[in-house]
Formats: sequence, C-alpha cells, structure tokens
Amino acid sequence: MKFYKMHGTGNDFVMLLPEESKYVESNNPLEISKKLCDRHFGIGSDGLILMLPSEKADLKMRIFNADGSEAEMCGNGIRCFAKLAKDMNIVNKDKIEVETLAGIIVPEIIRSDDKNSLIRVNMGTPNLKPESIPILGFEGKDSVINQRIQINDKTFLNVTCVSMGNPHCVIFMDYDIKNFPIEGIAPEVEHSAWFPKKTNVEFARVISKSDIELRVWERGVGETLACGTGACATAVAAKLNGFTNGNVNIHLPGGILHIEYETNNVFMTATATLVFEGIIEI
Repeated sequence: MKFYKMHGTGNDFVMLLPEESKYVESNNPLEISKKLCDRHFGIGSDGLILMLPSEKADLKMRIFNADGSEAEMCGNGIRCFAKLAKDMNIVNKDKIEVETLAGIIVPEIIRSDDKNSLIRVNMGTPNLKPESIPILGFEGKDSVINQRIQINDKTFLNVTCVSMGNPHCVIFMDYDIKNFPIEGIAPEVEHSAWFPKKTNVEFARVISKSDIELRVWERGVGETLACGTGACATAVAAKLNGFTNGNVNIHLPGGILHIEYETNNVFMTATATLVFEGIIEI
C-alpha cells in the first residue's frame, strides 16, 4: 500500500489517497491505524488520515488517532490533506471544501512547492455551549470560562472550554510551561468524569497581546508537537478571558500557528510538509 508521511508544525500523519483509503475504511481502520501509527513497529505518526469521496464537499477526511479512536477534526491534518490532494491532482483548485465529522472545513493553499505549502484554513465557528463540548456540571450555562473544577483530591484547575468540532479544555498558567510536567495531570483531565467523551487539554501561557506559548495533550494520542484545533481553541479562550484581541501567534514545540479570531469564524495559517513517501504491507 502506498502512503505519504506528512506533518503540520510537527504534528505528523500517515496519509492515504482515495484507493488505499477505501480499502482501509472497509477493513477495520481502528486496528490498521494503530499498526501504522506505531513508532516502533509501524511507520510512526500521531494519526492516520483517509482521503475519501464526498457527496457534500470536494472530498471527505477521516482521521484516526494513534490509539485507534476517530477524531472529529484536526487542524494540522487538514492542511496536510489539502496539500496532498492538490499535489496528487485529486483536486485542481487551491480552495477546497472538505467534509469532516465537525462539518465542512475549507483550507486554502496560499503558496506551495514540492515539500512545503502555506495554507490558511477557515476552521469555522467555535461552540462554547457546555453540552457541545461536552462538559458536565454546567447545564443551562452559556459557556465555561475560567471556571474552577476539581480533578483529583489535590488538584483544582481554572478551565475555559471550547469546541472546535472537537472538545478542548484550556488552562492558562502564569509561569514557564516548557518544563511543566503535563504528563502528570493531563491524562487525568482527559479522562476526567467532567468530560464524558474525554477532551484535548491545552496548557497556555500568555506572553503578550499577540503571542501565546502552548503545549497540547491530545485526546487519544498524548502530547504532540502541535495541534491546530487546540491552537484555535486557545486563541478563542484567550480572547474570552481578555488576554488578547483574538489575532495571535501560538508558539508550540513544533512551530508557530497564526490564528485570527475577530468575529465569528476562526482562521488558522501555517505550513504543511511532505516528509517522505513509501510502500508498506498491511
């Protein structure tokens, strides 16, 4: 089976074209994704992305995390998806409508070469309703902004929750997060009873009105070098808390994502990179 290894600011994926994607979709994609994403016995990646035909849009994207669970959307993944679709002549335009479990998402290729493309993605409108995230305990509220929740006997966190088609729990911190041991608390937040469908967890530090430092613990994956929907959720959360005006650079271990959130929709601009291509027997 032919595959393409790609990354968006360090968030890496095994990408398949439509023929291979249809085969995987009909032959237990959960197990195949776990096998291909394994960094020791497989190709190695944060997720597996399938490119499929769509009746609603130009193409359909399905993404499976490294643990086999299916994600609603992935901001870094959809940039890779758009680059591959254009480079392989699956589509012949720069602005593509992509069907996802989070709705129709529209990436636009700004400039491109063989290895790298700069892509701006309309990530849609953030949803703040507690039942849309979902988070329990806030029924009837319009949003969960800087609310204190208890994670375990000793840990209380102030959280802001945002859905970008998938759930995000954003935690703002006042000190350097580079050496903060997020692997200690992040899994507890991800699997907390507050979040019946689990959640992505963002640890953020506001550097200035236009810059935020971020580390992300992705649901079903663990810490990743970047997360597009997480960066968008963090930009929204920062504006809701009065830290920024919504137009920010999100500094992640894998690079910088530029996020614009001024009215209703969130826009994300960053690169997508082809690392290598190959053939694997499954």
